[in-house]
Amino acid sequence: MVNETSGRPRLTAKGARTRARIVEEAAALIHERGVADTTLEDVKVAAEVSGSQMYHYFPDKNDLVQAVIDYHADAIVSRNRQALGSANGVEVWRKMVIAAAKRTKAKGGCALGSLVGQLAENDPEARALIAAGFDQWAAAIGDGLRSLHAEGKLPSGVDPDDLAITLLATLEGGLLLSQVHRSSRPLETAVNTLLALTVGR
Repeated sequence: MVNETSGRPRLTAKGARTRARIVEEAAALIHERGVADTTLEDVKVAAEVSGSQMYHYFPDKNDLVQAVIDYHADAIVSRNRQALGSANGVEVWRKMVIAAAKRTKAKGGCALGSLVGQLAENDPEARALIAAGFDQWAAAIGDGLRSLHAEGKLPSGVDPDDLAITLLATLEGGLLLSQVHRSSRPLETAVNTLLALTVGR
């Protein structure tokens, strides 16, 4: 049966699990090795699927890369919404992003941001998907900041959506510096300084 909204066959529960496993393994390999150095064969082996299964869900590498972009964006947005929606959301968010960088010493950088340099200049579809992912991420942060704004915990002249984009840009820049230094310190310094200036930690 074909899903009228996507034009693709509907997946059974088992099929959905298989497809999800392929995407998850592809995301891990691409984050570790990069898009160019990850083949469909690599993913097939890691996901423990047959060639026919692999090509059934992903006829070519572009389809798989696009699914990986969506996977990273969805996971990041979900984690951010959960952190910012909790009590003391901004502090929970701050601890979450810093702990993640400390855990890996920022190796690999941001799972979504690291794809920009690999894809944005030569793959318009991938660039658009990454941009959409960042937009969703900024929106998730903005939603969390709006509650602070409503409670009078942000300076009156600060727009929550503008601050969300600033926080995201700070986070990405901090992760990039942390990646090359193999230390979470640049990220910690950038995020802590911006929050101290705007939220008054």
